[in-house]
Amino acid sequence: MSLAGEYKRQFGWRDWKNIFNALPGIQGQTVLDLGCGVGDIAAELVARGGRVIGIDAHEEFLRQAQSRQLANAEFRNIDLRNLPDLQIEIDGLWCSFTAAYFPDLPQVLTSWIRNLKPGGWIAITEIDDLFGHEPLSARTRELFTAYYKEALIAGRYDFQMGRKLSDYSEACGLKVSKVFTVEDREFCFRGPALPEVLDAWRARFQRMTLLRDFAGPYFDQPREEFLGCLMRADHVSFARVQCCIAKKESIE
Repeated sequence: MSLAGEYKRQFGWRDWKNIFNALPGIQGQTVLDLGCGVGDIAAELVARGGRVIGIDAHEEFLRQAQSRQLANAEFRNIDLRNLPDLQIEIDGLWCSFTAAYFPDLPQVLTSWIRNLKPGGWIAITEIDDLFGHEPLSARTRELFTAYYKEALIAGRYDFQMGRKLSDYSEACGLKVSKVFTVEDREFCFRGPALPEVLDAWRARFQRMTLLRDFAGPYFDQPREEFLGCLMRADHVSFARVQCCIAKKESIE
């Protein structure tokens, strides 16, 4: 399956409509899509009448996004940590499943919102506690907790970013209007996972070379235990997909 096809399938696993419905009307607005990936969200924003500038540093994702040939959308290869002044007045800023890669988000977010006009909105969506699923053994939970800490200290990823979005937005001078949990069939569900969700988790573990290195010879056991947990009838997820919507206050 192509990258675009994989993202399209995953797009249906979470309720983006609740986020779109919480935003101001997008018709005629210019929206910055940070971490745009293969352009699924960009396509949704364009369909709602927006003009989209998608930003990502992953060349293959950008090729997939550009192949969509979306009217009123352009895609640029830019490092989000060093987002320049785009010399464009932006009405809205969308960022989904990207913020956690910036544990120092307040500093990075400050550079992002300088492109946002006064009164403009932001919508940031992020997972919180990715491996927060039960039942798991104490040893496996301890491994994931230790990995969370190691990734945060290394400045690589914040596995608890979802719960911090509101505080970080306010620290940047934004006015938070709404924080809510997004329904998600991949990360937040009870009972056994859908077969395609289980396949996605297997692929995710395959890509997690840093977790493999961190766990060493112990990697296979917690991976299989976690996948087994997702298949159980008594499975419960404590992971959450959190969305924070805020605006840049107008200058009086």
